[in-house]
Amino acid sequence: MAAERTTINPVTWSEKLGFDQGVLVSGHSRTLYCSGQTAMGAEGEPRHEGDMAAQLALSIDNLEAVLAGADMTLANLVRLDVHTTDVELLFAHYGVLAGRLGAARVAPATTMLGVTRLAVPGQLVELTGTAVA
Repeated sequence: MAAERTTINPVTWSEKLGFDQGVLVSGHSRTLYCSGQTAMGAEGEPRHEGDMAAQLALSIDNLEAVLAGADMTLANLVRLDVHTTDVELLFAHYGVLAGRLGAARVAPATTMLGVTRLAVPGQLVELTGTAVA
């Protein structure tokens, strides 16, 4: 049974920013809850210290790898949480994330939070997702 997605947008301003206020999912058979993904290399080493754009790109790559392990893609995301140590810097490079989501034709319900630090020193951004198929 294929998942059916219905966007819930009582206001429309969020659509211009690339996210939906809510996503109602029905008929799905699988849900994947992804741990936070950061700019970590395959051996667990932090990468791209101080480079928000590069960290964001690698974090998305790492999220896509988790999704691929469940035979899913970014198109399956229904929820995305973005944690960052520098909100202004993230906004300056948000096109990296928005471009990838746009290419996947998905606008998951999204929350962005500014935090004091992430688990690994030097990391600037962490992405946590929920996907359905």
